[in-house]
Amino acid sequence: MKKDGAPPPVAAVNPVSKIFLCFETKSFLATLFGFTLVVVSSADVASISENKLASPPADPNKRTFRAYGSAAALFVQMGAYRGGPATFAVVGLASKPTHVFGRPWYKCEWVPNNGNSSIRAKAYKMLPDWGYGRVYTVVVVNCTFPSNPNADNGGGKLMLYAYYNESPRRYEKFTALEEAAGSYDESKYRPPYKYEYLYCGSSLYGNLSATRMREWMAYHAWFFGAASHFVFHDAGGVSAAVRAVLEPWIRAGRVTLQDIRDQAEYDGYYYNQFLVVNDCLHRHRHAANWTFYFDVDEYISLPDGSSLQSVLRDFSNNTQFTIEQNAMSSSLCLNDPSQDYSRQWGFEKLLFRDSRTRIRRDRKYAIQAKNAFATGVHMSENVVGGTLHRTEARIRYYHYHNSITIHEELCRNLLPISAANATTWLDKIPYVYDGTMKKLAPTIKQFERNTIGAALQR
Repeated sequence: MKKDGAPPPVAAVNPVSKIFLCFETKSFLATLFGFTLVVVSSADVASISENKLASPPADPNKRTFRAYGSAAALFVQMGAYRGGPATFAVVGLASKPTHVFGRPWYKCEWVPNNGNSSIRAKAYKMLPDWGYGRVYTVVVVNCTFPSNPNADNGGGKLMLYAYYNESPRRYEKFTALEEAAGSYDESKYRPPYKYEYLYCGSSLYGNLSATRMREWMAYHAWFFGAASHFVFHDAGGVSAAVRAVLEPWIRAGRVTLQDIRDQAEYDGYYYNQFLVVNDCLHRHRHAANWTFYFDVDEYISLPDGSSLQSVLRDFSNNTQFTIEQNAMSSSLCLNDPSQDYSRQWGFEKLLFRDSRTRIRRDRKYAIQAKNAFATGVHMSENVVGGTLHRTEARIRYYHYHNSITIHEELCRNLLPISAANATTWLDKIPYVYDGTMKKLAPTIKQFERNTIGAALQR
């Protein structure tokens, strides 16, 4: 029994039952409900934390690596296309160092809409730019299944697994292509095709001349005939003036103009032209019997009396053929007072050909796209079937190098009339007169008037 005025008895203190509180005041002790309440300052807590972190001592030779941002995407898809009843192609860009120094790989999966089990297929990758890539390189992934994964035409999705390295644990999975129910049409993948000839143009960039584009388009619309189609890719070179000369052909159904300006976000070779030609190959793989690849300062030409149909019939046992170049001066013209050069078309007045022989010149080509799995700018190495190179007696192309960006008068070096029968040297290069293309100018101009003349008047 406690005495009045005496303090309450002090309970026994359990040394384990301590609660630490932090105040900005001095430390003090208090006894509360049988626990020892220890109140410490913030400096005391910091000291305790430092002692804990300092033990054991840190290894000064242990280095850490901290990553910030990202250098290049694992895969940048441009397009994905069905190439036949059981095969698909996914076209895109990928980090070049990853493919040069690593071993990334791919896997394909078809997920049907009907709820059935998915079907997987091993993917085969191709790098068609042959090492020309920069930060990004072009990758074409072929997915071939044992049979048509959408045989019931119920629709589904093509999924692509992109692996960072040999390990199967780290990958990205995305939907590459979707087919709606009822959309599969097997007749699209066998002849007869919609066109005889398709043109797949590389990236159009820079300050292009609308006049040169008009001339090129009129010439080749005539050369390939009505059963042809042209696909251009605008990488920043299609100004309002250039679009105006293409617009009549677009309305006539002869031209498709693709806007690829977003490619500038991905640093690939030469405005990603390898990416563009591969996308065009697979997007239109079964659109035509023959697909042609060349540039808008180049003109395909046949010897007098030949027809394109007869030439290609003779070449048809090959998957592709290459075309030899006639290199033309883009500044030499005859000084003929009777001619008004300002009213003449480029190929009508640039008549001097580089006559050097036994030198390597770039070739362009045509291909039966149904037999190609990937392609390049000058030829394809991923084809089924042969390649024909010795074609110079049957077909050539005239190359007016650098003329496509010249907006002023092309005739900047005028030669005497006698130069038509002699060799002219310019910058240590011999040139001889070649009037083959000039002969065709009246025919091409009349063809343009007959085909889109009313549109030109607008």
